[in-house]
Amino acid sequence: MALRDTSLPEAAGPVRHAALPLDRADRDRLLGGAHHDPHALLGAHPVPGGTLFRALRPNARTVSVLVDGMRNSLVPQGDGLFAAVLPYAQIPSYRLLVAYDDGEQEVEDPYRFVPALGELDLHLVREGRHEQLWKALGAEPMTHQGVAGTRFTVWAPNAQGVRVAGDFTYWDGTQYPMRSLGASGVWELFVPGVGEGARYKFEITSRHGGRFLKADPMARRTEMPPATASVVAVSRYEWDDADWMAHRGDAPVHEAPFSVYEVHLASWRPGLTYRQLADELPAYVREMGFTHVELMPVAGHPFSGSWGYQVTSYYAPTPRLGSPDDFKYLVDALHRAGIGVIMDWVPAHFPKDDWALARFDGDPLYEPGDSRRAEHPDWGTYEFDFARTEVRNFLVANAVYWCEEFHIDGLRVDAVASMLYLDYSRDSGQWEPNVFGGREDLGAVAFLQEMNATVYRRCPGVVTIAEESTAWDGVTRPTDSGGLGFGLKWNMGWMHDSLQYIQHEPVHRKYHHHEMTFSMVYAYSENYVLPISHDEVVHGKQALVSKMPGDWWQRRANHRAYLGFMWAHPGKQLLFMGQEFAQGAEWSAEHGPEWWLLDEDYHSAGDHRGVRELVRDLNARYRATPALWERDTDPAAFRWVLCDAAEDNVFAFVRHDRTGSPLLAVSNFSPVVRHDYLLGAPEGVPAWREALNTDDPRYGGGGVDTGAAAALAPEDGFLRVTLPPLATVWLTPVR
Repeated sequence: MALRDTSLPEAAGPVRHAALPLDRADRDRLLGGAHHDPHALLGAHPVPGGTLFRALRPNARTVSVLVDGMRNSLVPQGDGLFAAVLPYAQIPSYRLLVAYDDGEQEVEDPYRFVPALGELDLHLVREGRHEQLWKALGAEPMTHQGVAGTRFTVWAPNAQGVRVAGDFTYWDGTQYPMRSLGASGVWELFVPGVGEGARYKFEITSRHGGRFLKADPMARRTEMPPATASVVAVSRYEWDDADWMAHRGDAPVHEAPFSVYEVHLASWRPGLTYRQLADELPAYVREMGFTHVELMPVAGHPFSGSWGYQVTSYYAPTPRLGSPDDFKYLVDALHRAGIGVIMDWVPAHFPKDDWALARFDGDPLYEPGDSRRAEHPDWGTYEFDFARTEVRNFLVANAVYWCEEFHIDGLRVDAVASMLYLDYSRDSGQWEPNVFGGREDLGAVAFLQEMNATVYRRCPGVVTIAEESTAWDGVTRPTDSGGLGFGLKWNMGWMHDSLQYIQHEPVHRKYHHHEMTFSMVYAYSENYVLPISHDEVVHGKQALVSKMPGDWWQRRANHRAYLGFMWAHPGKQLLFMGQEFAQGAEWSAEHGPEWWLLDEDYHSAGDHRGVRELVRDLNARYRATPALWERDTDPAAFRWVLCDAAEDNVFAFVRHDRTGSPLLAVSNFSPVVRHDYLLGAPEGVPAWREALNTDDPRYGGGGVDTGAAAALAPEDGFLRVTLPPLATVWLTPVR
């Protein structure tokens, strides 16, 4: 908007006629923010005797129409309305001159523009099939009819009226009522002159008469919390990861190395921005040998203490660490370092903040109308209405958005079990069976299938991962076979059982031996990830090393042996930050990992550096050993060598790659050395060598020799091995 010289000539002669005042009902609805079609009342319209011009400019002293350099004053009609009939047989090209106490502005009239959203977009929105919904709804800077501005669109089907309010209106929506685009439930307004960086919300008048401001559900950028406005955004980022994107899907994820470092970005190195993290995180993850990072939720959330699991801005990265383009810079840096990026995604529930999604247009919209279904009993939040096509579209498009716009390589879907069951955390009488009388949420099932199918079709190389804690059948089965369609599933059973086992004193472990072997009963029922996540090292559960029994040496030895067992077990691996160097304290989101434990001047730094060295070597050996990942979903590639040595606390198994080359993993979870321990040797291997020993002095171990320093030759079909105490040993064929 530009300030104008007020000396522009007034049109000569009797060129204007007083316009009839608006019908009282229309006037009240327009000024009250409850009119569905403000464009029918405002702007320019042919009438007998010329063209009617009407403008709504609150707080203006005068408003004039500028045509070919000539001013035509409009007549004030009260409450910011100005109107006149001017003698133009056809609607001319015009602008408005609006005089305020501090000067006069020349502006475009928003009500002279046709809708900036096409019929195809509206059709897809109505059908719930707009796979790039963010390009149709929200705030889109553009040039429309030759004028630069921003198209505002929002889905609010129950509203009487919607207006745009922002810092450009002093947060008064009166000036910019939006028009309803019919059965789609979408409201639209192109506002000239508003561009990147403008803060805005939608002022909604509900069908009950209430009026309130709501942040844009599709906002691609937001204010810094605790401020809650949406921000008009333009991305200027130029990606430099074309090679990564072209080849990330070359091998199916379940047949490729997949070792994940879980990170809470805000606390990994507290105080670092996205761009500063890009200078440190990729180098560290690459040095440690992980193939992927998994980022705890990045989407906008008002309360930092939720760690991102209470999302209010599904299409905007949290501004706490920088802009959306800054986050893209971090993803790009990870890709250039050869690291895949998985992001926690939270479609199970959303918080009740009154400025966000909750009762968005005055009625339940994103949440079910049935209060028994709407309330999530565990988290004090709302659940999404998965049965509603527009809500499913909002979420499916959101999954696609992160993969397409931010080059995310995987989505770990949070709390899947809470979506799948109608009776999840509910007592009898607090839920209603589905149409078949069952407890399954059929809408949620359809949503998850649609999301997975859409992401895999549109985004080659992306993997979806379910945090699903029950025995639901077919979580990683393809959707065309009736499954949910995920690529991988967290193995919560393995995590629970193995941690239960390892926390027992060794003398009692023989009574819990089955807790370490039971996972192989179902290991091939799904494609699994073995997770030691943030959930296991907070809220009194203790850090991984602190779960272990015994003195400090035994705790570290148990920790190392457990990791060696985990990396050899069928399935992919996930380890939360801080556990790679045996941090003893629970994770704190305020302080992050205790990096000082690795400082040279810390008296036990060598202990922690030793564990970190082990994790680095585990990843290196893992990636170099196809037997550990190539046939993760093939039961023929695994064989127990020793699964019933409960009295000894010993486990041994062999895994094979496609060529038949084996890796033999042996774990001794007893604090005693077992000399000349006999193991059934896999056939066809004339000699074995030690590939990894968690008791190695480099890792802080005691350095007990397995007898395989040079080679181990089977005797009468048996290997005779010395097993170090509280240690895991990997043996591979001598080449």
